[in-house]
Amino acid sequence: MRTFGFSEFLFILEAAKWTVALSMIAFAGGAIGGLLIALSRTSESRLGQLLSGGFIQLFQGTPLLLQLFLVFFGAPVLGMNINPWIAAGVALILNSSAFLGQIWRGCIEAIPSGQWEAALALNLRYVARMRYVILPQAFKIAVAPTVGYMVQIIKGTSLAAIIGFAEVTRSGQIINNATFQPLIVFSVVAAIYFVLCWPLSLLAARMEHRQAVAMAP
Repeated sequence: MRTFGFSEFLFILEAAKWTVALSMIAFAGGAIGGLLIALSRTSESRLGQLLSGGFIQLFQGTPLLLQLFLVFFGAPVLGMNINPWIAAGVALILNSSAFLGQIWRGCIEAIPSGQWEAALALNLRYVARMRYVILPQAFKIAVAPTVGYMVQIIKGTSLAAIIGFAEVTRSGQIINNATFQPLIVFSVVAAIYFVLCWPLSLLAARMEHRQAVAMAP
């Protein structure tokens, strides 16, 4: 039986780069999907509103772990063999799209009605209204909650360990199976997640405070 030492610590720490990489993939893909969903939810198309609303309900109403299982084990049933990297990326992108879409929808709808009316008075079409009037203002509101949600994405990557993706949690499981020192091993895992998430939490809180001050009468 091995004893937990510096090499074991480095093994877990090395896996943090895969946690960060998967988080970045999930956020980038989720940002694209989330923007499309937010625009669909606030569009003039009834069909777009229904489809985007159903997507949000589906992915917010089911556990991320179940979504990982469905992508990883469901793809081979459909004749597609995918590795844990792709499965984790797809599941997290879909999940992030739903949550970011809902967050950004709220930010868009938070724009005062006077701004919408002014855009209509200028006879701007939907795309032009969004591009030049609504989205620039909504972006300022969305920054703080978006940064805060990135913390949830990072923590969500830990579930990818269940399908064999070698991120921090999975690496901790491997070391624990070799050392049988779960308290030390998973304390290190928790510390790594804390180091990754804490700065983002502070940044989000600071942004929210600055935004509240700026919007105060």
